[in-house]
Amino acid sequence: MLATVITTAACATVAAPAVGLLGRRAFVRSASARRLRITGSHGIDEQYFATIGGLDQWLHIRGEDRANPVIVELHGGPGSSNSILAGVSRDWESHVTLVRWDMRGTGKTLRRSGTDGQGKLSFERLVQDAVEVVEHVRERLGVQQVILLGCSFGSAIAMRIARTHPHLVSAYIGTDQKIFDGGRDTTDYYAALDRLAQAGKQKELAAVREMGPDQRSWSAEQFSHFSRFASATDPYTFAAMKSVVMKSLWYSPLHSLREIVTFFKSFMVSAIVLPDTAAFDDWADGTRFDVPFFIIQGACDLVNTPARARAYFDDVQAPVKAFTLIEDAGHFAIYKRPEVFLDLLQTRILPTLPATR
Repeated sequence: MLATVITTAACATVAAPAVGLLGRRAFVRSASARRLRITGSHGIDEQYFATIGGLDQWLHIRGEDRANPVIVELHGGPGSSNSILAGVSRDWESHVTLVRWDMRGTGKTLRRSGTDGQGKLSFERLVQDAVEVVEHVRERLGVQQVILLGCSFGSAIAMRIARTHPHLVSAYIGTDQKIFDGGRDTTDYYAALDRLAQAGKQKELAAVREMGPDQRSWSAEQFSHFSRFASATDPYTFAAMKSVVMKSLWYSPLHSLREIVTFFKSFMVSAIVLPDTAAFDDWADGTRFDVPFFIIQGACDLVNTPARARAYFDDVQAPVKAFTLIEDAGHFAIYKRPEVFLDLLQTRILPTLPATR
């Protein structure tokens, strides 16, 4: 969904002099690999493919102590693998075991079987896959429940699982929270038009006007275009893409140069999921959750606005709930400010978990 604007950010990031660029990459990747090492006898660092939904799908499980609570993270996009962010979240792993998963159509899962080998790509299929991943992790790590961390598009999947499968979930955390309202609120559409007009982007402005405000009529390509235009005119989000996402991708010790190409390809393959989500309505699906419910949003996020997330949050009924804004942050807020997320995790979220694993 953010493919084109991430590509633009990538060009800005690697537009440095070419001489020594690969050498610098090798040096930083080596240092990053050393920092990522987990050497304690109670730790875990496992990368492998598991059969999920009849497809080999990539999982990475990391943590300093297997006795810690388990977080299963569902990445955004669709197609935006968070496995590149291992260095950003390194300090979290002293307090939780973090499970990252490249969804069907994404990253290492896509590279394993190729575009034609991904099977059916739909929102419903991704939800089913996510439930299977949680079940797999519970069995592999010997835990009864996991914390679900849903990021952007992944938060739409995670929130549905938290609502419908509370026996699997000890707490729900949504960040860059995606909220569907059946197309009633067109505020984001018109705000994007205003930003494009102010930036003098006449060609892009015309394209968005031609699409119209009713997302239920948009094609996958139009969803991608709108995301590109909305994100490129959001200064906080664009800055985070350069300083966090692209930097992490380029220097990731877990990803080869060929896998960087796959990272971008994932967005194009996964965009097919988007049109069917336009008519979704989270209010109609339900606002009651039987698990602690947390939303952490960038205060300046113009992609998934805090106002819409807050509107849904206010109607949520949950045993515990909290809404937190990270100031001076847009999309990717908890990865731009990982220390803030860690503090929230330690002081607000982990204390709500049941004593049993």
